[in-house]
Amino acid sequence: MGDHTIDLTVNGTTHSIDVEARMTLADALREECGLTGTHLGCEHGVCGACTVLMDGQPVRACLVFAVQCEGVEISTVEGLARDGQLHPLQQAFWDHHGLQCGFCTPGFLMLAVGALAENPDPSDEEMIEILSSNLCRCTGYQNIVKAVKAAAEHMRS
Repeated sequence: MGDHTIDLTVNGTTHSIDVEARMTLADALREECGLTGTHLGCEHGVCGACTVLMDGQPVRACLVFAVQCEGVEISTVEGLARDGQLHPLQQAFWDHHGLQCGFCTPGFLMLAVGALAENPDPSDEEMIEILSSNLCRCTGYQNIVKAVKAAAEHMRS
């Protein structure tokens, strides 16, 4: 397999990178773009640590090939804060202790950003269903749910 030169647009910045056809988006973000906020956990699409947004939709970056992403807008956790201000979800995770070790946090943040963009006022059941697709070994999920609920309220007002 030969290398492919692609233009990968991440958080509004275009990166012209050379990738093998089999390189995942997660590896391209980390190794070629220097964006290490996207974490690799299981590398099988189960844990959600690598969740990013592709054209606004949450995806597991370990299951997407980088070559599939040309012409697509990728959003990562590095793009959430603006002008030194945390995104409301980042602030809510801080305020409500929605993280402990922090390994899963970027995936939860990106999952929640995508979900709240689609439905800014989810019911508790909908929110728990959405968040249950990502795994956390530290927090017990209660504070993650509290943080996302608080951010959703803040973002609606």
